[in-house]
Formats: sequence, C-alpha cells, structure tokens
Amino acid sequence: MRIAMWSGPRNLSTAMMYAFGNRSDFAVWDEPFYAPYLAATGLDHPMRDEILAAHETDPLIVARRCLDTIPAQKPHFYMKHMPHHMIDGVPLDWAKDCVNIHLIRHPARVIASYGAKRDEMALEDIGYRQQAAIYETLGGVVIDSSDIRQDPDGMLRKLCDAIGLPFDPAMLRWNEGPRDADGVWASHWYGAVHQSTGFAGAEGTLPDVSAYREMVNSAMPLYERMKRAKL
Repeated sequence: MRIAMWSGPRNLSTAMMYAFGNRSDFAVWDEPFYAPYLAATGLDHPMRDEILAAHETDPLIVARRCLDTIPAQKPHFYMKHMPHHMIDGVPLDWAKDCVNIHLIRHPARVIASYGAKRDEMALEDIGYRQQAAIYETLGGVVIDSSDIRQDPDGMLRKLCDAIGLPFDPAMLRWNEGPRDADGVWASHWYGAVHQSTGFAGAEGTLPDVSAYREMVNSAMPLYERMKRAKL
C-alpha cells in the first residue's frame, strides 16, 4: 500500500507520520515536494537554503520516486504531502496509484499555529484551496485532526478500516525525539512533536484570530465542504 496523506501545515501531519512510521510494516517520507516548491517559487521560508541543499529539487524526479520501490524493503509506504506544494508544473498523476487520505483542521486553529512560526502568511500558504482541488481530482478518505486528538485509538482504527489496513497499536505511542525520516526543516517546525510520545489530548476552544478574519472566512467554506465527507 502507498498512502499519500494530504494536509496543510500545523495540522497533526507530523504526528500522523510518526504514527505510521512507528509501525514495523511502513516506510515514511516527509514532504518530498517541499524543496521543488521552494526552488520553483523562490519563496523565503525558514531554512530555505538548507532545504534546497539537502533535498531533491526536481519535481519530476520526486514524482518518479513516489512510485519507486518502497524504501527499506517495507511492505507499505506512507508519504506526507502538503497540497500547496503541488503548484503548476508539479506532476500529480502518480497519486492516482496511491491511497489518498485528506487530513483537515479548523482554519482558526491552523492560522493561529502557523502565525506563531511565521511573521507573514496568506491563504495560499495554508493549503485549503489546493487541498479541496486535490480532493475533487483524486477523491479519497477525509479525517479531521480534532477527531483524532479526541479519540486517537478509535479514529485510527476507523481510518485503517476505511483503507483496508489492519490496525497496529504501535500507531498510538512513539519515542520522544526526532526521526531519521524528518526533513531538514524539522528543527524549525517540529519542536512540539519531538517532545511528544503520542497524540495530544482534545483541543480546547477556538483561538482568537480576529486579525485574520478575511483569511478565516475564505478558508471556512473549503474546510466545511471537506468536513461533510469526513469519517
């Protein structure tokens, strides 16, 4: 099985990668199209130079690797992808041969978390429009990160059942610290998950993001449309 997990930033995506990577039957790959995205757009993201130096920047090579032999001779392959990395010129046909899963989160929570890591952001940075378009193209399973945090065991069992994969309790707990599979950007973005040993508890009330009201209003219909299809 090849899983393409689509998620915007600040959305439990790294914890989900750790959950699948903690299974003995899965290899994982962390945002393989991030370096091609930065190379093509010229955007000034944190650790841009380090990312371009450490990771493949040709999207055609990356796309071929998405369908290559699974690394480390594992039965299954889990790929963490960001929808906004799939800009014009980046192939998507490879994903038709994958099990596509779409991880969603309320825009207010994403914006509050992303804003704590970057001084500036726009709707294009958090992937709602792009994720909705990929979902329309590829279909797949939708799961909400808040539901996972509320009931990790129940929701991961439900997800595994939906994609025809036996559940493994190893998905619920992992060792503290970084992973070999982390992208080089992990030192900037993954501080909280590196301190974790499992999924955090249920989320509280929505944060105040009134300064980004227009962005929230633009993202909400896209989120709500996908939410109607969630597990």
